[in-house]
Amino acid sequence: MGDYIGKSIAIFNNKGGVGKTTYLYHIANLIADKGKTVLMIDCDSQCNLTSYSIKENEIEKSWSESGNSIYKVIEPIAEGTGDYRKRKPKKIRNYLYLVPGDINLSKFEDRLGETWSSASTQMLSLRTQIAIYRYMLFAAKQVRADYIFFDLGPNLGALNRAVLGGCDYFLTPLSPDLFSIKGTENLGKKFEIWSNEWELILNKWNEQKTKDLPEGKPKFIGYVTQQHNIRSNKTGMTQGWQIFGDQVDTAVDKNIVNRLNVLNQLVKRLNYKLGSIPNLHSLIPYSLNARKPVYKCGSTDGLRGAHISSAKESANHYDDILDVILKLS
Repeated sequence: MGDYIGKSIAIFNNKGGVGKTTYLYHIANLIADKGKTVLMIDCDSQCNLTSYSIKENEIEKSWSESGNSIYKVIEPIAEGTGDYRKRKPKKIRNYLYLVPGDINLSKFEDRLGETWSSASTQMLSLRTQIAIYRYMLFAAKQVRADYIFFDLGPNLGALNRAVLGGCDYFLTPLSPDLFSIKGTENLGKKFEIWSNEWELILNKWNEQKTKDLPEGKPKFIGYVTQQHNIRSNKTGMTQGWQIFGDQVDTAVDKNIVNRLNVLNQLVKRLNYKLGSIPNLHSLIPYSLNARKPVYKCGSTDGLRGAHISSAKESANHYDDILDVILKLS
């Protein structure tokens, strides 16, 4: 799937409010702590991952004419004036890099929608569809990334279709609630449609031996439940959260796993639940303000008493998914 260094993983859910950006940020930092190079690419026009990672003056710089935001690098393609700009990602710290988000990326959504149907016959349309994928190949080589994480907005639009089509894997944070459970139905159906449509496009261009085309078949790693309230019982959830928590496994198996199994878009596992991340409540604002993960926050960031030990222990919540990601082949 193209010539680049690392494994690309999208953190994706078509429902908002499930803590996907916080999840991505912490996983990326934990992997970087292990000496693996991580590239984060913010493809959500709300730019929450970018705000978490860099200061406002740095964001403004990335949006300038010479900037390296995701929209600035693909702007010539979006406007039909040229190819992507070869601008390097921003270094956040050792082993961790970012391609900043950009509110103007929403402009690219229409362009992607307009060129989807003609991508099987027109090279310009095809190159538009794989613009972010091709820039990812460039950026990953620049920093020699072991892992590339994409943060995506909560929708099933053309932008997410294009980004997911260029990824090796995706994983889904879910809240144990009715809306997340219902959302799995739409997600599974869309992946079926996208996979079939991209295969038709791919077959056309493969006949002409066109290079650097993504397979358009990201594999489902699994899901994590997030934002539930902790209790010291068997499930670790309050009784109210557990009402829907019990239904999540069934919904994911029926609506996502069974559909993607037919498409060969699964990382084979016995259980697709990769863990549970509780609601960290007031620790998150401290983390956002310090622009560092919760587990690295301490007294210098305003934490006091039990909050300090809770912050340090929060890294343990990610152990299971970290193990899974580091073992991806």
